[in-house]
Amino acid sequence: MPLFTYKARNADGKLIGGSLEAETTKMVAQNLIGRGLTPISIAAATRQDGSLQQFLHWRAVQQLGINDLILFSRQMYSLTKAGVPMARAINSLAESCRNIAMKQALFGISRKLESGQQLSQAMSQYREIFPVLLISIVNVGETTGGLEQAFQQISHYLEREKETQSRIKSALRYPSMVLVAISVAMVIVNIYVIPAFKGVFDKMGAQLPWQTRLLMSISDFSVSYWPTMLGGLLVLALLIGKYLETADGRRQWHKALLKIPVVGSILERATMERFSRSFAMILDAGVPLIQGISIVAQAVGNDFIGSRLHKMQVGIERGDSISRMARSIGLFPPLVIQMILVGEESGNIAEMLREVADFYEGEIDVELKNLSSAIEPFLIVVIGIMVLGLALGIFLPMWDLSTNMQR
Repeated sequence: MPLFTYKARNADGKLIGGSLEAETTKMVAQNLIGRGLTPISIAAATRQDGSLQQFLHWRAVQQLGINDLILFSRQMYSLTKAGVPMARAINSLAESCRNIAMKQALFGISRKLESGQQLSQAMSQYREIFPVLLISIVNVGETTGGLEQAFQQISHYLEREKETQSRIKSALRYPSMVLVAISVAMVIVNIYVIPAFKGVFDKMGAQLPWQTRLLMSISDFSVSYWPTMLGGLLVLALLIGKYLETADGRRQWHKALLKIPVVGSILERATMERFSRSFAMILDAGVPLIQGISIVAQAVGNDFIGSRLHKMQVGIERGDSISRMARSIGLFPPLVIQMILVGEESGNIAEMLREVADFYEGEIDVELKNLSSAIEPFLIVVIGIMVLGLALGIFLPMWDLSTNMQR
């Protein structure tokens, strides 16, 4: 479809510009007039090179984050609450959006709304922008006539999700920086420091201990074959990246993440908190139980746990209770299973799931507070091994040489 650029004035007389896809300039003018704008000029635009355009779109998609979705949900809540027509509301958001991918998606949704599609149906064609959980809640809001409440629920959920992500990132920032610093220090010592000492030892012609010879051999190998090692690491990274793009690769990777000491338990609890809170929101919105589990399994962000939740869904479809299947998949502790059982008996599973989410949130807070004290011994051991290796490999022969010279 041809692309046109336009300049128009809004109701306040402000000059604005943008681009639209349409069959003719007349259709562009009709679109602008329908949005309350007065066209000034419309001209055919020259499209960018296809590969460049695809790269820019991919980059814009990668830059999208939870903050963009929170802002979108808040703005849609305010606009629907104010009674603004849906197509006009989407268009106004598209004009103020800075992300190219989001802007294109919103303009596309606006055109589909004008052609008679529902909002959730139009959003479902942009899955790389809008997650399945958000689309499902919007669909329920449209069906029940509570679209305003749907966007409010989504914004509250995303804000809690952002808080959890921020706490985990801030807690992992310090150990990550220490590990990176240790790795850089090892590379510098291996390439620059050890060869300098090797020259000194070679001039003295002394018999070196095996620790020093080992360090020298590793350093010689690194200096001589670093291009090969770098190329091998790049090839290995590409192969791993290709494998992680497959369904089995993502599932195995997410399973391995949960087994990392200390950090894995935090990630598992964060995923289960996300499941409990999103599942409660789904049930509150009126989504059927089976469909809700399927949606949440795709939205938890961990394919391994998602596969276990799919097993839970299959068991419930066969007639088993939620609590029994929750026990069989082995993800929930006994306390959480009891809370789900109480929710089944009282007919208020959503409320119990919110309690489960609060339970996991409390556990995450405790583990994050203890994370530094749990990781510090590991970091001290790693640094101690480095210092011990350098001491035995470099300073021990220097000590022997100085002792022999004194004698």
